[in-house]
Amino acid sequence: MCRSIKTLRPPYAESVTEDDLRATALQYVRKISGFRHPAAHNAEAFDKAVETIAAATAELLDSLEVRGGDRRATGR
Repeated sequence: MCRSIKTLRPPYAESVTEDDLRATALQYVRKISGFRHPAAHNAEAFDKAVETIAAATAELLDSLEVRGGDRRATGR
């Protein structure tokens, strides 16, 4: 869908920060909504989507098991 969203799981990313999660979620929401910056009346829904997707991404990465390695080490 969006080639510039980077892979956040090991071994592609050794450590993932909260900023990485939010940036990826923001890029996803921008892509699917078609808005780079939402209008004021859509800002709350836009921001809520970013936070929800960032949390879901963190949960996914925390639960993945990568063969030949340990679970994700983020330093968070």
